[in-house]
Amino acid sequence: MKNWRLTLLAAVIFAAGLGCTKKSTQHEHGLNPAETLRINLRQEPPSLDWSKSTDTTSALIEYNIMEGLTEYNLQDPELGLVPALASEWSSNKEASVWTFKIREGVKWTDGQVLTAQHFVDGWERLLKPATASEYAYFLYSVKGARDYNEGQLKDFSKVGVKAIDANTLEVTLKAPKSYFPYLLTHHSTYPIRIDVVKKHGDQWTEPQNMVSLGAYKLARWEHDNIIVMERNNAYYGDKAKTKYILGYMINEDSTALNLFEAGKIDVLDTLPSREMAQLSKRPEYRKVPTLGIFYFGFNTEKPPFNNKRVRKAISMAIDREQITQLLAGGQEPLSGWVPKGMFGHDADAGVKYDPSKAQKILDEAGFKDRSQFPKIQVSFNTNEDHARVVENLQAQLKKNLGITVEVINSEWKTYLKSVQTNPANIFRLGWVADYPDPDNFLSLMTSYSENNHTRWGDKEYDKLIEQATTITDKGQRRELYEKAQNILVEKDVPVVPIYSMVGQYFVSDRVKSYPINPMQKQLLKRVIVE
Repeated sequence: MKNWRLTLLAAVIFAAGLGCTKKSTQHEHGLNPAETLRINLRQEPPSLDWSKSTDTTSALIEYNIMEGLTEYNLQDPELGLVPALASEWSSNKEASVWTFKIREGVKWTDGQVLTAQHFVDGWERLLKPATASEYAYFLYSVKGARDYNEGQLKDFSKVGVKAIDANTLEVTLKAPKSYFPYLLTHHSTYPIRIDVVKKHGDQWTEPQNMVSLGAYKLARWEHDNIIVMERNNAYYGDKAKTKYILGYMINEDSTALNLFEAGKIDVLDTLPSREMAQLSKRPEYRKVPTLGIFYFGFNTEKPPFNNKRVRKAISMAIDREQITQLLAGGQEPLSGWVPKGMFGHDADAGVKYDPSKAQKILDEAGFKDRSQFPKIQVSFNTNEDHARVVENLQAQLKKNLGITVEVINSEWKTYLKSVQTNPANIFRLGWVADYPDPDNFLSLMTSYSENNHTRWGDKEYDKLIEQATTITDKGQRRELYEKAQNILVEKDVPVVPIYSMVGQYFVSDRVKSYPINPMQKQLLKRVIVE
């Protein structure tokens, strides 16, 4: 039903645009195109509750209607930090106690002044067991945070975060962490208005109820249809250059491309891979290596993938290069867990393609008679390119191991829920850096990470990752990460990395200063439409 509605919506928009130029003055959804940047979100955001959301669609909205203590300088190749809601910050010599000065004069969209307590409230809510946030582990480096999140500590005042006064936030860590301010760019660490959440319950993220303090505010949310963000004139910094952001929810890349051609969408951040050879030659095309990975996870509680030899055989039977050639967008085959271009990337890590050896390992796992191998399911969220990759995987496993795979798919919001609650035997996911450090990728697979949906955990792995966060020497950190990757993608193999991502965009010539960067962070306040 949803796909039918989206296709109908796209058809209506496209038909309306026939005969119009790319600089049409025809209003869309009551918005003047001259004042509106039109993008494609692809799907309904599962949640705009920044303490709970886990996906890039929701994050795109949240990063434009809110801010954290710090922000990335996206014009800096090193992705250094700049002040955001914190005007300045400092630490003690050991980098174990951090002090943040809250920017004065910042107001929420209802006029209330931002205070340090709003951050304490946000962090307490993030860590509360009842919130069940998958990003709670992000703050486990804070003293007492993990014990509070796991219910062993009941008194939040004993957690290492406190408002010294209205404009001073002090954070005490359980061990030194020099890159701690980088974590505070992430939406899960944003301040929150507990009074608003209590008043409206789960409906607090609806436009009529939400209060925020970013360069934009949420103006409209027509579910499964469009989202509109409007310039926040009360924003403390330079006001957004473009008055409105109109986000469509069109899942089919080819349909979205047709709308771009008709001048109805200004920016696409995914393109149909079947047409990449031609599209990459167009002047609208932009490309950037991305600090992100595409991978498959195993549900290690479901037979036969509770057997690590079976998991290893599957990983070894996949020719990753065949998949990247299929997509033809410059993606890099990946067998390790850290993407190319990031410190900690190890080209030698992981299981390499060897179908003969994979067959022997599967034999040794007790499946010499392939007819005894159970029928398995591979799931993915509905997307043209994901379908191509999964169908290729299906064919490779049939050819190289003689096993049959059933393919199932669903729209993003439903799919994400299924992965979180009852994942298929094998499921597709991706991860784009929240902060440019290998810890962001490797901590994802710790036993206590709620973003680890494989049901796998290893105490030695956890220990290595925790130890690496306290060390500043790059050589020592690299050595620990090599050991951790050996456990993750060679020894136990709960996941199968496929490729390092590449960002590919179409940007209309009427759009200036669109943010294209390795973290795919689309901060839109400086974008100009002509």
